[in-house]
Amino acid sequence: MSAEDPTRSLLASAREHYLPIYRQRELVLVRGEGSRVWDAAGRDFVDLAAGIAVNALGHADPGLREALVEQAGRLWHTSNIFHSEPPIRLAEELVRAAGFARRVFLCNSGAEANEAAIKLARRYAASRGRDPARRVILTFRGSFHGRTLAAITATAQPKYQEGFEPLPAGFRHVDFNDVDALDAAFGEDVCAVLVEPIQGEGGVLPAAPGFLAHLRRRCDEQGALLMLDEIQCGMGRTGRLFAHAWDGISPDVVTLAKALGGGFPIGAMLVGGPAADALGFGSHGTTFGGNPLAAAVARAVLARIDQPELLGNVEARGLQLVEGLRRLDPAARWFEGVRGRGLMQGAVLRPQFAERAAAVLDAAAGEGVLLLTAGTGVLRFVPALNISEAELAEGLERLGRALHAALD
Repeated sequence: MSAEDPTRSLLASAREHYLPIYRQRELVLVRGEGSRVWDAAGRDFVDLAAGIAVNALGHADPGLREALVEQAGRLWHTSNIFHSEPPIRLAEELVRAAGFARRVFLCNSGAEANEAAIKLARRYAASRGRDPARRVILTFRGSFHGRTLAAITATAQPKYQEGFEPLPAGFRHVDFNDVDALDAAFGEDVCAVLVEPIQGEGGVLPAAPGFLAHLRRRCDEQGALLMLDEIQCGMGRTGRLFAHAWDGISPDVVTLAKALGGGFPIGAMLVGGPAADALGFGSHGTTFGGNPLAAAVARAVLARIDQPELLGNVEARGLQLVEGLRRLDPAARWFEGVRGRGLMQGAVLRPQFAERAAAVLDAAAGEGVLLLTAGTGVLRFVPALNISEAELAEGLERLGRALHAALD
């Protein structure tokens, strides 16, 4: 480590001053360009994590930087007591792109978007005469909807809930992709279903064919809202702007965040039908939500992602990623399989290697490639949507060396 390298002192400061709630890799990233980042020691990394599916157009994208700098020279923040143009335009464009939506609520994160959806579902049920006992929200085991109290209760994973009890009432958890269990749990007290079309933190597990359509039918029969959490799988991640487009369904609510800002914090709840009128004046709010800086960047992101060329690259690179992972393990010694859609893929480690997933990430960082884990023993790949064929090939080559180092 050179005398100019501040890594050691920065890591020591982080250990001293941060709440110890993250288990971060022992490196300090200082610069990024496209699908490549550099650390304080000058080492380069191929980024196949994209800030947990956030940096949809890579690092330091010139178009996003231009949108941010231009807006920064005009107006940063007004609060929602006053109007400004960027969030109005963004809401227009999201409604137009979504097709089903009538109205948009802009916020700061995915957890905020899901909190808004939970509140909307309850308020909508109340407006239709449902008493509190009949305002249950159905969610699925393995899901992840955020870290606020209501969101971790909706998140049907006990590890996120332990020690934070008492949790809010009114949630029911069901096994994902289990139609019989769903039907048994779908009582007259259910007012909404909250579901990820592809479970991200749960292990990159897609909804089974026909499962979302079945949910749509059951919600229609019950007068319940179908609310899709597309915070990780939306915004072009699967090769369509919205992940539910593959299933040909029309939801009542979609929540977005992560890629919507391309790295700048923003979230959104899109609402269609009569539920769009459920939250009236004073029923909800957010100080920073939809501020002009975030909205200006999100408009640039949306315009770029919602293009056939970019979405075509997602599909092409997704196929390259799946095939590349299979070539790294031709005898299936390490992986049980690869699952996902587009550029949201999970390589499922065999049970004897599942506990070594973190070691794979460490080895990968040592070889100059960044990736993630998900669920139990799943290596998660969510690179920038505009990653090139050559960049992805280089990342896979580096990963191959890391797999041998960690698992052989």
